[in-house]
Formats: sequence, C-alpha cells, structure tokens
Amino acid sequence: MDEKIIIYQTLPRLSGNRVENPVPGYSFDVNGTGKFIDYTERELANIKNLGCTHIWFTGVLEHATQSKCLNNFCLPDSSEIVKGVAGSPYAVKDYYDVAHYLAVNHQNRLEEFEDLINRSHKAGLKVIMDFVPNHLSRNYHSDKNPGEFSDFGHDDDNSLSFSPNNDFYYIPNTQFISPCCSESSSFKEFPAKATGNDCFRENPSYNDWYETVKLNYGVDYSADNLTHFNPRPKLWDKMLHILNYWSEKGIDGFRCDMAEMVPTEFWSYVTKELRISYPNLLFIAEVYNPNLYKKYLESGFNLLYDKVGLYDTLINILKGAAKPSDISLSWQQLGNIQSCMLNFIENHDEQRVASDFIARSGHKAIPAFVVSLLFNRASFMLYFAQELGEKGMDQEGFSGIDGRTSIFDFWSLKTIINYNKGLYDLDLKQKYKFLLNLANEEPAIRYGETYDLQYANIGFNNYDSSSIFSFARFDSEVIILVIVNFSDRQNDVSLNIPEHLFSHWNISDNSLCNSIDLSNDIKGKHLLSSKIPLNFRLRENSFLILKLLLQ
Repeated sequence: MDEKIIIYQTLPRLSGNRVENPVPGYSFDVNGTGKFIDYTERELANIKNLGCTHIWFTGVLEHATQSKCLNNFCLPDSSEIVKGVAGSPYAVKDYYDVAHYLAVNHQNRLEEFEDLINRSHKAGLKVIMDFVPNHLSRNYHSDKNPGEFSDFGHDDDNSLSFSPNNDFYYIPNTQFISPCCSESSSFKEFPAKATGNDCFRENPSYNDWYETVKLNYGVDYSADNLTHFNPRPKLWDKMLHILNYWSEKGIDGFRCDMAEMVPTEFWSYVTKELRISYPNLLFIAEVYNPNLYKKYLESGFNLLYDKVGLYDTLINILKGAAKPSDISLSWQQLGNIQSCMLNFIENHDEQRVASDFIARSGHKAIPAFVVSLLFNRASFMLYFAQELGEKGMDQEGFSGIDGRTSIFDFWSLKTIINYNKGLYDLDLKQKYKFLLNLANEEPAIRYGETYDLQYANIGFNNYDSSSIFSFARFDSEVIILVIVNFSDRQNDVSLNIPEHLFSHWNISDNSLCNSIDLSNDIKGKHLLSSKIPLNFRLRENSFLILKLLLQ
C-alpha cells in the first residue's frame, strides 16, 4: 500500500452500550445494546481527531442470536447452534441484512446503517465492514436477498458429500449433533453439513466452530484438495453479488474473515471484478500463514494481518517471553511486503493488551504500540477503548475472565461508561492521540524509509538491548529517531548511529542538526555523527521521538 491508513475497529453492540451493571449471560432487554445511532457526528469526529482514517464496524451483518427481535419481528435461534446469548458475529444469518438489535426501528435497520455510513463519510472516515466468506450460520435464511441468486444450499444435491455445484459440504445419511445437546435435539439438520473450521463430521466438538457451516468454493477436501474452478462454481458469483451489494451502499473496504480458508483463485476473481466499478475498494485479509502472504497479495488484497510476526513478538516482549531485538527478526522475514501488512496490538480475537494476561496496564503497553505504529509504512489498527486502557477482565457470560472483550455476549464496558462521564486516563488517551496523529501527519513516518538501529547498539555500554529498541525513519531532509523503553525502570541510553545509515540514505556524517523532541516538545540542536553517540534518558515504559532537520 502506498498509503498508511489507521483503522478504528469498533463493535457497535458493545461500544455504544451505556447500561450500567450488566448481568452475565442475559439478553439485551436486561443488559442493553449499542446501536447505529450511538455513532453521532460528535463521536465520529472524536475518532477522526484521534488520528484515524477508517472505521471498521465489526459484527454488523445479521447473525444467529438467542435474542428475539423487539416486538417479536423475528424469533431467536436455538441455543444448540449459537455461542452465547448474543451469538458470534461470524455466524452470519443473512449476508444482505444487518443485526436487528443495532437499529432503533427494526423495519428501517438497513436505512439506519446507511445513515451511519453517510455520517462516517461526512466525518472524514472511510467505512470498513466484515465479509465472512468461509462459513455461515447453520440457520441461515435471507429475507433481504434481492432475488438474483437463490439462498445458499437451496439447489444443492445433499445426497453427495461434494459437488462443485453445491454450496455446502455434506455428511450424507447423518443427523447433525450439536456438542451442546444430545441426538434428541430440537434443532434438526439432515443430512449434516460440514462445520466451518473444516470439520467434516456430523458431531463437531465444543471447540469446533459448531455454530457454522463450511461453504464450498470448488475444493474437494476428500480427494486431496482437488479443485473444480472451471466452470466457475456458482458460489463465486453469489459472493460477488453480496460484495457489490454493500459496495453500492458506500462501503469502502472489507475485512475478510479467515481469508486463507478460501482459495486465492476466488479472491483474484472477485477483487478484479469489483474494482471495475470501485477501483479504490480496500481488501484486508485475515491470513496467518506467512508462506501464503505473497499469494494473497497477488490475488488482490491490499493488507494482510501481521499477527504471527510483529504482533506475537511485541506481545511476548510485554510478557517477558521475548526480547526487543526479536523485533528485527520479525520484520526481516517479511522482505519487501512490509508496507502491505496491517499492524495492531489488539483486535476482537486477541486479549486486551492492558489485561492481567499481558501488560496489566495501558501505559506499560505504550512501547509496543509505538513500535507497531511507527516502525514502518505498514497500516495500523486499534480496537475500541484500547486508547482508554480497557483490560477485558469482565466475565460476560459465554466468555469468562480471559482478557478479551466478548463478541458472544450483550455487555457494557465500565471503561466507556466512565469515559462518557469524564472519568478516564487522560494521559493515556493523549499519548494515543499524539502518536496516531504523528503517524498521519509526519511525512517521514507516513511515507519514509526505516532503518533498524538495534544492530548498531547491541553490546555497547549504556544501551540495554534487553529493554531498549530503536529505529530511524527518513524522508527528504528529515530523520526521526524513535527509542522505546520496555522496562519498568528508567534507562540512560547512548545511541550509536552507524556509518552505514549515512551512506544508505546519502546524507552527511557529522552534521549539526536542528532538532525537536516531539515527545516532549523541546527544540534544540544535536550532532548527528557515527563517532559520537547521542545520549538520552528514558523513563520506565516510555518512548522518545527526536526529529532531526538536516542542513
């Protein structure tokens, strides 16, 4: 990607809820729920002013839930195929509709979401939503389908375990058995369909994605993954139609759930077709296998999750299971695709970085945030209330105390409730705002090159590489030095600038530069030389950002 974008991921069900003292495991009539209208012009402006360019509304699509609609417009789904009372946003029940509980008026729910899209655009934010291509709810039924294509499975031959003409995979002559009940279940599925996480049994386990059904893109898993892509499976065009449906409503991008479980041939087809009408449409892939990165980029994705590389490394540093120098190994493995990655230290699948399982404090996580955000041109994503130090240590119902904010329950966050009362960690939020806007506004950060300074400093006196990490960014006549201190103690740092940096960027060694300590807003002068180290003092769990203006 040429552009460094910053995404604010928000879960409307939770982020807009103001009900205090929710009860674990209860429906929204007790615990409340956020709604589309909670994203007011003021709230969206706050997100934009935080430094974000995009907003990802997570869990918007209608999905299976144990909660009935207000005024009984729709009935609840069986607990045997729903995780939690609210249900997983990734067990989609209608690709053409939005969750009923997010609307004030059930019958106008799509219009309310379209209004939210328009409000976001007016606030200067581009809008991302989920696309869940690999699986859907076991109780899928669309009442918003425009009618160009039949519902999934409607025309399937369910006597066959696999057919390129089927939407689903089947286990013929068997009854689906939910791990939450016995064979005498009230929910009937015959023949049983394969489960979303490639479980080809009629009786998935509790740890399987038993609430979902695997979709068939023409890969015969029972025949050594033999592909049937010519003629094109009808499922491909059904999914293209869905993506086009939302693009027409003003969606600017799609975060594609478990993209690596869907063949790249499909992605190449739909991204090419969609960009005929929507050339700037953004596609983000949830891909965890580094061996597949280039293949998925070639199939049309703009950004890939950097989960198993930089994210895992930074989290392990915060846990004390890795050292800062390991950051160098993570970026080296990416080669020339670094700018195509999406960095983060939180999302809905992972534990909150301030939780008791990781950093135990939002402030202690700041060094990891700085590296993830500023190290290179990669785009960045933060999760709602991360900037407020949300710890995710509630026991919401289906989810226990696991350091995550539940996606399966109706709940509210005290952190957000207190924020709306003016009771929050102002210093932490200001650090986030400063750094996010710096990433947006400073050309050397947004567009510049990166130089890892760790190698030039390991083993030198007054540089504790077990707690310090440093790097430089460069654009035109500006160098920005970034140093972070992961430790709980103050560190005096002598930073060596290697000769290679000067030759690599074709700049003069031994130059007196005007300088601005951006982290403390102090102006001065610094000698930039390969022979004389720069000396700094860093407080515990802190950072220093020095902007050098070359003369």
